[in-house]
Amino acid sequence: MSNRNSQAAKTAARERLRQERERQAKRNKVKRQVVVAGSVVGVLAIAGGIGYAVVQSNKPSYWEGLKDAKVVTPANTTGAKGTTVVIGKASAKKTLKVYEDPRCPICAQFEQNVGSTVKRDLDDGKFKIQYIGGTFLDGDSLGKGKIGSHGEGSKNAMSAMGAALNVSPEAFLEYKTAMYSTKWHPDETTDKFKDDAYLIKIANTVPALKDNTKFQDAVNKGTYDAWALAMSKTFDSNKDGVTGTPSFVMDGKKLTADSQDNPPMTVADFNRVVGAALKG
Repeated sequence: MSNRNSQAAKTAARERLRQERERQAKRNKVKRQVVVAGSVVGVLAIAGGIGYAVVQSNKPSYWEGLKDAKVVTPANTTGAKGTTVVIGKASAKKTLKVYEDPRCPICAQFEQNVGSTVKRDLDDGKFKIQYIGGTFLDGDSLGKGKIGSHGEGSKNAMSAMGAALNVSPEAFLEYKTAMYSTKWHPDETTDKFKDDAYLIKIANTVPALKDNTKFQDAVNKGTYDAWALAMSKTFDSNKDGVTGTPSFVMDGKKLTADSQDNPPMTVADFNRVVGAALKG
């Protein structure tokens, strides 16, 4: 091979190497640009996510948004926003106000121990019952326009009770009894009543509510959610001095079993204090 040919081959080789280096440099540049762009997009995405989270956190919760919503009132109610719920024979001369919170464990204990006695007295026409439901165990204080952060089971259960009341007063009472039963009532710290499916499962033990599609639709759609809040506000703004549950009032007087203002939690105590109130 001549010196000329040898030199030309080397020159060509160097040129190919130069071109390859240029191509590699271009590829590296493009790669760096992609990485930088991806980083910028990532930062923007994070910033956007933070911004979205801030916006979401400042939005009212579902229940907060219902405080001023139009109230759909269940059947078998009267009064402003349907919050007067009176059940019993029209011939009964006196009315026993019953204050309860669906999540209240003491209310559940009362229902399990004394509920059948209350139902018998109601059927016998000894008194009517006016039900006033609260949701303070959810951390709510509707009298002050506040919805707390301890759950939503009381509100959700109250809404489902409104759906039962819309079926009939009897369905309402039977559903309330089922909710407070040892089988279905959850521990106070377990917010199981926030689950619509759980509430419907309980309802299926009540003949009038079993596989009742109208009832189930009302629960799933939250038809009486705003009503539940209105009822809770009625509880918070009561004039009977009631701040806890269960509480019982007749003729404007709170019925208690002892000097500590404890509610009557046994059949004997209930018969004693209610009997005295009926005579008064």
